[in-house]
This record gives sequence, structure tokens and C-alpha cells, in this order.
Amino acid sequence: MPDCQSAMPQLSRVLVLDTNTARAEELSNRLRCLNYEPVLPKPGQDLAEITDDSGIAVMLGDMGPGQGVWRAFRALSKKQPTLPVLRMSGTVLSAAMDAQLHGHSTWDLDFPLKQSQLSHLLSRAKRYQGMERRVRLTGNSKSIRDVRKLIEQVADFDTTVLITGDSGTGKELVARTVHDLSRRGDKPFVPINCGAIPEALLESELFGHEKGAFTGALSARKGRFELAEGGTLFLDEIGDMSPPMQAKLLRVLQERSYERVGSNQTRHCNVRIVAATHRDLPDAVSTGKFREDLYYRLNVFPIQMPPLYKRVSDLPALLDEFRIQHRGEGEGGLRLSEDAMRALARYSWPGNIRELSNLVERLSILHPAGEVSLADLPKKYRDAPPPDRAPGTLSSATEVGIGDINLKEYLQKIEKKLITKAMQESAGVVANAARLLSLRRTTLVEKLGKYSVKVINSS
Repeated sequence: MPDCQSAMPQLSRVLVLDTNTARAEELSNRLRCLNYEPVLPKPGQDLAEITDDSGIAVMLGDMGPGQGVWRAFRALSKKQPTLPVLRMSGTVLSAAMDAQLHGHSTWDLDFPLKQSQLSHLLSRAKRYQGMERRVRLTGNSKSIRDVRKLIEQVADFDTTVLITGDSGTGKELVARTVHDLSRRGDKPFVPINCGAIPEALLESELFGHEKGAFTGALSARKGRFELAEGGTLFLDEIGDMSPPMQAKLLRVLQERSYERVGSNQTRHCNVRIVAATHRDLPDAVSTGKFREDLYYRLNVFPIQMPPLYKRVSDLPALLDEFRIQHRGEGEGGLRLSEDAMRALARYSWPGNIRELSNLVERLSILHPAGEVSLADLPKKYRDAPPPDRAPGTLSSATEVGIGDINLKEYLQKIEKKLITKAMQESAGVVANAARLLSLRRTTLVEKLGKYSVKVINSS
């Protein structure tokens, strides 16, 4: 019998999906021991009836693609796209199942169970489930999946993180996600743009000041280090910080103490540092513009954000995400023609995600209903050549090379591959394959004819 002395104080629900009844029962006992409520669906039961926002995670074991529980999970994951999944070790899933899990944060859980690992992953899932929609990293390209993996690996440590990448790629989004998934997630997340504040004021912004410390200091003021106590301080555009301020920041990072401007009282700080920059810091070090010792102090755990043109396969998901942000869930939706989508796939996106968001907002205003054609796009998107890129930089089919392919043909190849796989797993039964793909049977029949996929049983 597991030791239950470290039970959590608050009850939360966890959905257990496993056709191995003995293991499902052991999982349930462990969950109760940790003061979680296990939820085991009955055959044919709609998961939407037994799960809501109080369910924090899914524990996934063995199940086949044609089973009702799996179909119900597919529907549930569409309703709650951020639902965390704890996947039992040794669980073998089909290609369709693996594809369905790509949108979720999925963490491996060893079996036989280890109480400490189970408790740790459930605590993480609870923090993750409480994150707001705005801090989701949208997309399933390999580069974004790699970024998510790095975030999940480092989140629970107090390690300093350095996020690099072009402007507009979402570096602050990564920093917020690291914070929200960490044990500091219930403490403050305090950002500061080091490049947007004049050097004369930056020291006061970071460390605070006392009344009368300088002209205009009419009262004492807390700095960002003090405001972030117990939480995370995000130093954006750290590469733009002046050398004198770099020296003062280095001292704080080394000694974890500082003084307000105009004070000789030493204050100790307990903050996690996440920094970001669009500049090439190794080059700045070599030219003497950035301190080498500070660079190595910051570059403990690097995360590189890819530019948008290198993750163009994420465009449909990003377009849908921004459409919802700008127009709301209940609106008809922004739709792009195939020619318009191909033009966006060719564009170099110098402004990255921020530029795409601005474009979607503009199109949502100009075309609140109906399809956006190529002619409706601003001229720079219609006429842009593909971006320059060194040969061989794309090593995976999930990372679509702009200008290398026809987007329509690429999507059709993916569609045909998924349909063929679904037909194989359904033994050629169209009705079952349609359920796996969440399509109407008549729609699937049309696509089978279009792609000349063999049909064994059309029922």
C-alpha cells in the first residue's frame, strides 16, 4: 500500500483512460492517496458529461483507435485543447493517436508507478491547466514542439533561461510559459524592456529608489526585482543594456542582493531570471559591446525561437488562433482562399508572429465574413518572393520550405496519407474511418474517390 502521508490538501479530478482494468484500479488508488479524485468513464459514456474545468489531466494507458473511449477523448481534446496528458510508459499508440496528442503537453509516467514522479507531474498539470489561453504556444511544427519540450524540461528548476530569436517571434510568450509551468507560477511575473528605458532611469526601474535620491524622486519606489520577489523577472532585450548597467546586473545575479538608488541598505532577492534578446550576443561579446561574464551567467539554458518563415506549416493554426483573439469564438471566421494562403506561405515575415497578428486583425475588420482572396491581401504579401534560406536547413516534412512546394499539393498529400492510414486501421470500413477522422461518411467517400483510396466496406 503506497504511503499517503504527503497527500495534497485540495481535491482535483483526473480522468483515467486505460483498457487494462487492473492498472486502471492501481492508478485510481494512487490518485486517491494523493487526494485526487479519479474519474473512470463507463462504456459509452460521453466524457463531456463527466469532465469540466476542475479536471486537471488525463492519464492515458492502452486503448485502440476504434474504441468509443478514444473517440470520446478526441472530442474532449477539441473542447479543451490545453488538457495535459500523462502517458503511461510502454503505451503503444497508432499514428492517428500520436497526431491527436501533438496539440497537448504530454509527459511520460513510469510504470510501475513512482509516487514522487506521479505527484510532481500532477502538480505540474494543475499549474498548466490553470494557464490562460494567451500563453499558449500555437503550432505543431517540429521547431515549436522542440521549444515546448525545452520549456517543460527547465520549468521546474530555478535555472536562468536565455531566449533568443528575431523580434516578434514570441520570446515573452516563452518566458511567461516557463513562469506559469514553474513552482513560482502563483507568484509575480514582472517584465521589463531593457532597451526601451533610458540608461539614467533603468537602474531605478530595476532596483527602486528612495525619496530624494534624485531630482523628481518625490517618494520611495520599489524596483522590478522587489516587485518580482518569489516569482520571475523577465529581462527583455537584454542585449541593449549599457555596459555600466551590465556590471551592476552581474553583481546582483552573483550575490542575489542589491541596494535601492539613494540607499546603502542591502536587500536580498529571491527571483528567477529569464532574459531575451534579438541580438547576436556572442558577436556582441567579441566586439566588446556585451560582457562575457554576464553572457555566460545568463546563457545557462538557451531557447531559440524560430522565425515564422521556418515554421510555415503552423500558419493555419496561427491564423485560427488570431482570428479568435480578434473576433471571438462565436464569429463566423476568417477564411483565406488557396491562392491567398500560398502567398502568405511564400512571404518572408520579417515581423514574424506580431506581423501575422496585425494582418489578421486588419483582415478581420475589412472582411468580417466571406473568403479573403489573393486580391484582398496587401500588395507586399501578394508580390513577395520567397525568403532567402541556406540549402538543407529544413530536415523534416513538418517544416515546410517556403518556395520549395505548392502548399495545396502539400496539404493534399498529408490528407491522403491520413485517410489511407485511417482506412488501414479501420480494416477498410468507411464508417469507422470517418469516425477516426471526425468526418461525415459522405465527405470521406468523396475524398476516397478523389485520392483513389481502396474501399473494402462502404458501410
